Amino acid sequence: MKMLSAILAVAFVAFPLDSAHPQDSKAVPPSEGKTSVAHVAKPGTEYSGMYSFLKDGEFVQITVEDEGRVTGFISRYGEGGSDNGTFLDQFFRSGKLEGSKLSFTTAAVHGVWFDFKGTVERGDGKNPSDESYYVLKGTLAENVNDAAKNVTTHSSDVVFKRFPQEAPPARN
Repeated sequence: MKMLSAILAVAFVAFPLDSAHPQDSKAVPPSEGKTSVAHVAKPGTEYSGMYSFLKDGEFVQITVEDEGRVTGFISRYGEGGSDNGTFLDQFFRSGKLEGSKLSFTTAAVHGVWFDFKGTVERGDGKNPSDESYYVLKGTLAENVNDAAKNVTTHSSDVVFKRFPQEAPPARN
């Protein structure tokens, strides 16, 4: 019995209980890492927002997430027989931001989908809360799939202006 107690005592000294969890050894010590993650902006997140689209009242919403992944949607007026004048939302199937290069493809709605390839650039706005502080410049391809499954693509050069952003609340 004394031998078993001695072995257990040696085992606890040599192998503390918390060593069974190696992920704990990677934790940030309390004295380090006091900066809140919420205050550290990830590259490209400043481009997130709502931008103009092809017609008045239409827009593109983009959100830049981790590692350049872009999510969002286009809200536009339908132009087909059954959806003429109806507001349609087309969510991104894929989207990517690499530096200032932006690309996205929407899901098809009523046989229409969009591909955008271009850049995010500084626009004419003087402050981040101004219209056109950022602009999306590039080529937009509108793809239309007809009843016979034939795809017609119409491409054009576009500039989409970011809508004014709400100014952050004033600090007291």
